[in-house]
Amino acid sequence: MDAKSGDVLFSYSTNQVPIFNGEHYDYWSSQLMTIFISQDLWDLIEDGFQDPPETGNSSWTDENQKEYKEKLKKNATALRITHHGVSKSIYPGIFGVKKAKDAWEVLQKEFQGSNKAISVKLQNLWRDFDNLTMKETESVRDFNSRVAKIVNQIKGYGDTIQEQKLVEKILRSLPQKFDHVVAAIEESKDLSVLSMYELMGSLEAHEGRMSRFSSQPLEQAFQSKLNVSHNKFSKEEQGKRGGNYQKKGQYRKGRGNFKEGQDRG
Repeated sequence: MDAKSGDVLFSYSTNQVPIFNGEHYDYWSSQLMTIFISQDLWDLIEDGFQDPPETGNSSWTDENQKEYKEKLKKNATALRITHHGVSKSIYPGIFGVKKAKDAWEVLQKEFQGSNKAISVKLQNLWRDFDNLTMKETESVRDFNSRVAKIVNQIKGYGDTIQEQKLVEKILRSLPQKFDHVVAAIEESKDLSVLSMYELMGSLEAHEGRMSRFSSQPLEQAFQSKLNVSHNKFSKEEQGKRGGNYQKKGQYRKGRGNFKEGQDRG
């Protein structure tokens, strides 16, 4: 429990901390940030804390000392999580760093880049977001994965995106076969409160209905083709049998004539 508020903090083990090995820093940092927030440590990572003044400074009260000790304890917890969250090849980069905020910034600068580099990456990501379009042959689930990937990267670099803007972009990016669904959603839903999760759920449900309807004519066409083939086969078979009977009759007639000739002779 938190000593001040009495809130129960999220219980975790070090085995649950994701390990960063130098790849996909945005994904890893987002996961670690969630852990820090759940442990009431994110403020410490963002803002850090001040060390006590030199001995003899009368402005440093007992309350300041108590608060400092509490932050030291939180700092140790945050630093421990960070240490467990990096691989052996990454750890030397933060070895000896005493404050969790400093360790976080070291990793951020090395693997996410400087502010200028981040700005450039964000520009590229926003361009990718603006150019998003669902392909005709693409499923809603696959399109959702592409959208989520870009959005998570944008958020990972510290930028924000409003849910309404995201929903409106998805609706504009759908192919023509979804036109009537888009019109229905825009008329019946309040886009200012509609979430991306709800929208994608509706689109997947509609996609499932379209798939069932489109498969029915194909099954009927296949059955019709089978019927035609069966009828053609039946007629051919009947023709073959009829021809054999005719030839057989002609053969018998010939035999009869041949016998009549012999009798006349």
